Amino acid sequence: MMKNTSVDKLAGGVVETTREKSDLDPQGRAYATGKRKTSISRVWIKSGTGKILVNGRDQETYFTRPVLRMLIAQPFAISEREGKYDVFCTVAGGGLSGQAGAVRHGISRALNAFEPDLRAILKKAGFLTRDSRVVERKKYGHRKARKKSQFSKR
Repeated sequence: MMKNTSVDKLAGGVVETTREKSDLDPQGRAYATGKRKTSISRVWIKSGTGKILVNGRDQETYFTRPVLRMLIAQPFAISEREGKYDVFCTVAGGGLSGQAGAVRHGISRALNAFEPDLRAILKKAGFLTRDSRVVERKKYGHRKARKKSQFSKR
């Protein structure tokens, strides 16, 4: 994100303002990457009617559970931008729950790129923070990551 600079005639120089300019590509879209568990999503948003496409399919057909669709819509609901942006995203890796979390993270970051003024709202809700919890690896000599075989003296 680039900061706007303005010339102040009274101060006699260039003054940097805190208002940030949105990062958009030539097509007027904002891009962001979202991650959750082992899922990675690439998200593009642009002004539109609220249509969400995931891997070329409508969100209702890709995420059949209503909870996952609600998870994706949370950034728009909290920022009161429902139906104002079209979302196109590709997501790979992990399961459906992790993919929905990755898409939500990507949408939040793309919204932040499109409208930098929404950063405080999205940050307070925790949508800009990457959820770093991943599955713990299996250790040698254990049945699972932490489970061991029962101890026997003889």
